Amino acid sequence: MKEEKVILVNENDEQIGLMPKLEAHEKAILHRAFSVFILNDQKELMLQQRAHHKYHSPGLWTNTCCSHQREGESNIEAGTRRLEEEMGFTTPLKETISFIYKAPFDNGLTEHELDHVLVGQYEEKPVINPEEVSDWKWMPIEDVRKDIMNNPDLYTAWFKIIFDKFYEHIAI
Repeated sequence: MKEEKVILVNENDEQIGLMPKLEAHEKAILHRAFSVFILNDQKELMLQQRAHHKYHSPGLWTNTCCSHQREGESNIEAGTRRLEEEMGFTTPLKETISFIYKAPFDNGLTEHELDHVLVGQYEEKPVINPEEVSDWKWMPIEDVRKDIMNNPDLYTAWFKIIFDKFYEHIAI
């Protein structure tokens, strides 16, 4: 299987090249990414626990899904594709904010991403892909915030950053 490439960008989100995903994470090169947040009508957030065999952040809790756009793919198209691949459903998404973050991991890799935050609403149970996701749950947004403060090691780096800085943009 051919390794997926990520879109390298400058700080203005202008594409400046392509690079294999693992290489971009090894070299900490800024690239485009997205994070999807799905809420239900009770203002609960659908969290996923990353599969335990993932090469970074295995077994950690995070937002509903996240990944990288493919060349020529819009943020919404990418989010919709990956939501289906990871969680087994689609729902309309809207773009909210974007931000740049850099997070080194214990395994020598570094996430350096311009992350686009996408939000949607869904009321059903997902059909998770066990290659990507170990578990999932609905959790009230305020409870998520408190649990991140009390148990930060249970959550991914980008998820904690989004909650810390952009909490008010997540709720629909």
